[in-house]
Amino acid sequence: MNFQQLRIIREAARREYNLTEVANALYTSQSGVSRHIRELEDELGIELFVRHGKRLLGMTEPGKELLVIAERMLNDANNIRKLAETFANREHGRLHVTTTHTQARYALPRVVKEFRSQFPQVQLELHQGGPDEIVRLLQAGETDIGISSERLDQADGIVAFPYYTWHHNIVVPAGHPLTQQPELTLARLAEWPIITYQSGLTGRARVDEAFAAAGLQPEILLTAQDSDVIKTYVELEMGVGILADMAFDARRDTGLVQLDGSHLFAAHTAWIGLKRGQYQHNFAWQFIQQCNPQLALSDIQARVFGSEPMLDYEI
Repeated sequence: MNFQQLRIIREAARREYNLTEVANALYTSQSGVSRHIRELEDELGIELFVRHGKRLLGMTEPGKELLVIAERMLNDANNIRKLAETFANREHGRLHVTTTHTQARYALPRVVKEFRSQFPQVQLELHQGGPDEIVRLLQAGETDIGISSERLDQADGIVAFPYYTWHHNIVVPAGHPLTQQPELTLARLAEWPIITYQSGLTGRARVDEAFAAAGLQPEILLTAQDSDVIKTYVELEMGVGILADMAFDARRDTGLVQLDGSHLFAAHTAWIGLKRGQYQHNFAWQFIQQCNPQLALSDIQARVFGSEPMLDYEI
């Protein structure tokens, strides 16, 4: 038995038993994957997968038990490497943070600048991705910290901490008729073509829920994953924008006006996610506390490595 065999077992479960995808994820060949599985089953004397011909359909009961052990062993091995790196050099290393475009563009610049000042010899890698990718990378141990408003607080194997709260606002060109309304309502908003986020991104679900609850079906003219793209098309007077409040900067977004939408759409929480049980460099804990100083290091580590007390955070 070796670690590559355990990685293959884990990836097979994650990739829905598609051996081509398993091979690509582990930078090997499909024949090599099949050989490792066969050798492990021969060594253990049990079948780990349910098969139909050469296709894998799922895991047998022994396979499911082995998967739990494999996850724990691979995570422990990764923790050993990080522990050695930390004690070998406490202020050098690499921190990999995966987040959405909105967080990278608007919420994190201050934190990144402070972190770089405090840890100038740490290589900070900021990767942008969607919520599903962030969850996958965290679960696989391929990123240290994930930040997103979606998925992190509900994903298996991930411990999530609050970063900050935010809500959607309305953005229109200067002089737009909505700026003259004494009270902005969903009904008045629905009279105009809407430009907002793609489904599954930056709280889009709550925008849809608010209109549905009011019995309205607005015209969604254009969707994007990038707040700057939304503002660009609003500037062209193609419609009114619905976007995250922190994505508007009056100094830069000249020609546009932001209208308060906090009474129209439910508030959101941006989450900081860590893989449960994964050891972190000291500077990773510091990065999290720079995001939200209200988070106590002892509470963060207690939830990541053991008990999960109910915590009441100020954001």
